[in-house]
Amino acid sequence: MDAGTDCAMGAEATITESDFLGMDAVVKQRPPKTYRLPELDHHIRSSRTRNEARIMHEARAAGVRTPCIYDIDLKECSITMERMDGRMVKDVLDSEPERAEEVCRRVGETIARLHSARICHGDLTTSNMILMDDGEVCLIDLSMGCTRAETEDIGVDVRLMERAFTSAHVELEDAFSVLMDAYYSNVPDAKSVKRKVEEIRNRGRYT
Repeated sequence: MDAGTDCAMGAEATITESDFLGMDAVVKQRPPKTYRLPELDHHIRSSRTRNEARIMHEARAAGVRTPCIYDIDLKECSITMERMDGRMVKDVLDSEPERAEEVCRRVGETIARLHSARICHGDLTTSNMILMDDGEVCLIDLSMGCTRAETEDIGVDVRLMERAFTSAHVELEDAFSVLMDAYYSNVPDAKSVKRKVEEIRNRGRYT
């Protein structure tokens, strides 16, 4: 969803550049799945569209940068939203490793703000984060997220981020430590979250 994206297709949605009342925009649409019964398919797609829009709204209310929503069409299962002119955090880390610690600190603070509001993202990869020109980190694709998150949900979010980051950025171990330090310095009850993440990590080792 960065400035260079004309159209992209994921597992369940397409992203297309557009405009809305003269403003640069993108449209995220969930196309029909022919292997599902039509009524069930539309119910699933519209529910996920509504859920994603609600999470984005609540995240923005909590002070987390997400795209501004311009329009929601539940019949077409689409969200028209602000086009974020920035660079994917993954691309910044890959091309400018000297900036890694600075960028990761911002990422950690952003995720802490999200979790402090009891909101989980569900897919915290550096491909779902946009570094804006002002240095702020914008979170995108919250379709797998949830609100009113419990410590278990938050621990899973952190653990999935840990696995995704260390897989995508093998050489940036020190920067990831900076990210986690910034996160735990800003999230409430950091000790409980740390214990939960370690518990989840251990489950993976022994299952």
